[in-house]
Amino acid sequence: MADSRKTAIVTGGSRGIGREVALRLASLDYDIAIVYVGDPNEAAETVSECTKKGVRAIAYVCNVASFEETKETVNAITKDFGGDSIEVLVNNAGITRDGLIAMMSEENWDSVISVNLKGAFNMIRHTSRLFIRNKCGRIVNISSVSGLMGNAGQINYSASKAGIVGLTKSTARELASKGVTCNAVAPGFIRTDMTKNITEENSELLKTIPLGRMGEVSDVAAAVVFLLTSPYITGEVLRVDGGIAM
Repeated sequence: MADSRKTAIVTGGSRGIGREVALRLASLDYDIAIVYVGDPNEAAETVSECTKKGVRAIAYVCNVASFEETKETVNAITKDFGGDSIEVLVNNAGITRDGLIAMMSEENWDSVISVNLKGAFNMIRHTSRLFIRNKCGRIVNISSVSGLMGNAGQINYSASKAGIVGLTKSTARELASKGVTCNAVAPGFIRTDMTKNITEENSELLKTIPLGRMGEVSDVAAAVVFLLTSPYITGEVLRVDGGIAM
């Protein structure tokens, strides 16, 4: 490698929380590997914003629900940035397919579990060997307060995010002796495309938030960076929810 910067992999990194996390880490002098599906223009914009901070950034199209695609993508990132440099993994990729359990299709159940939960497993599975070899690694998984307290109409999403908590704690126990930490952040209602239909004026849901407002992507990114830079915290689930799940 031409420099000694460390590399951070951010899934779902082309927009929203993922983009903000990528930009924060770029500001901390991490090279950035953005894993995404969707709009290539958004990914290109995020790459551009990262490189303006003086780091390398590359976007990789990858369906995280695919074991083989994630394996190939991690191999490509390793080739591009160098395996010794890969230090951070942020599993942020996620989707929603809301519906009541009595009417939820098998397809909507499977797709959410596959992206949100299996996707995080896939990425940890394929990067863990690098972390173990390097005797250092920082993993942060994006869960949700829906996974801690449940949410009617989000059976699939809540189950996937509850699964993230178990995945996080088990990974933390398995990899602790290898110098690897694994934590989770559980956001509440955050202003993103996923919550664009919720407004502070008309949503009864927002009345349940003690701080009385929605969070910003910057609030979540700050929590992610805190956990990534805290070497003596592992297996933790940090809520960023305005107090909704306390």
